[in-house]
Amino acid sequence: MNATPLNDEHRKLGAKMVWFAGWDMPIQYTSIIDEHMTVRNACGAFDVSHMGDFIIRGPGAGEVVDLLMTNDVREAPVGKCVYSHLLDARGMILDDTIATPLGKDEYFMVPNAATTSKMRKWVESHLNGQELVDMSSDLAAIAVQGPKASEVVQRLTSADLGPLGSFWATFARLDHIDSKGSRPKTELLRERASANGRGEGIMAYLSRTGYTGEDGFEIVCENADAHDVWRAVLEKGRDLGLRPIGLGARDTLRLEKALLLSGTDFDGSQTSVQTGPSWVVDWEHDFMGKKALEEQRASGSYDKLVCVAAKDKGIPRHGYEIARGGQKVGAVTSGTMSPVLKKGIAMGYVPVGMSAVGTELQVKVRDTLVAAEVVKPPFVRRG
Repeated sequence: MNATPLNDEHRKLGAKMVWFAGWDMPIQYTSIIDEHMTVRNACGAFDVSHMGDFIIRGPGAGEVVDLLMTNDVREAPVGKCVYSHLLDARGMILDDTIATPLGKDEYFMVPNAATTSKMRKWVESHLNGQELVDMSSDLAAIAVQGPKASEVVQRLTSADLGPLGSFWATFARLDHIDSKGSRPKTELLRERASANGRGEGIMAYLSRTGYTGEDGFEIVCENADAHDVWRAVLEKGRDLGLRPIGLGARDTLRLEKALLLSGTDFDGSQTSVQTGPSWVVDWEHDFMGKKALEEQRASGSYDKLVCVAAKDKGIPRHGYEIARGGQKVGAVTSGTMSPVLKKGIAMGYVPVGMSAVGTELQVKVRDTLVAAEVVKPPFVRRG
């Protein structure tokens, strides 16, 4: 089992640890509901160091990245984070990721923890003289999420983060942390540290992204600096209500925002047409699996991932049947009791003809058919 650089920090804080995608990770520190509401109302800090970290670079790197991505990354400006799916030739989703242009012929990609090895081999199999640098075991990542996240992260650096919009990234020195910082060793940070001159503070990559649907930042730093950054985040956010948050609340938070979970909401047998969202595919550029998606979309016959809200008491769970008129028509992929809405919510697949908002359905909870309906995502909107 793998452990992040912050494993001992979680244990000192009394976290309940679980196995997740081959990693020893904190599922909760207090309770999932309390941690969930902390992020919605104030701010929380997550250890997401288990995620992968790739640089793809070299002449023609843009063409390779664009071939593998359902969204057009090559035309994005430097620092623009682009969410995308990676597909096989059949249009089936291999992974979802965020890719960001760092400069000419250089891209940063973050695969999911459970798919990092598979994605490295997949990307490498399509390189033609370009280079993939895998820094997954050398970098740590801390996500600061919630309506007060920007204030917390700004306290870490003298760099003005105000102009950094949602889904944009930048490099900055965390010079308000009580540490001189290490000399970066990884390809991602070493050159940026040199370009920024010698100075106090920890060199980090900051992206205004996250997995909660709230405002927030993901801070990527060297493993050697992870403890200093984590402790600084907790300290500088304490008066704003920031607390450490585990994977349990991370899952309920992302589900309220209808964000996909790799391996659960797609498992290699679904396409981007089936899962959506619609903006995840840029049909104006060529990419692996595009023809298959076009054919499926034109056929009008496939199962579609929908958001379902319970109208009666009952909590949908993964694998529960979705029915219409008492007859099974699909299955739940993700389900929970929404801490904000105080009712059962779920995502699951039903025939596309039953996917329209307002469609009346049922979810079989144990032996009871609970009335539900298809709703427009997300379940919970910001603010």
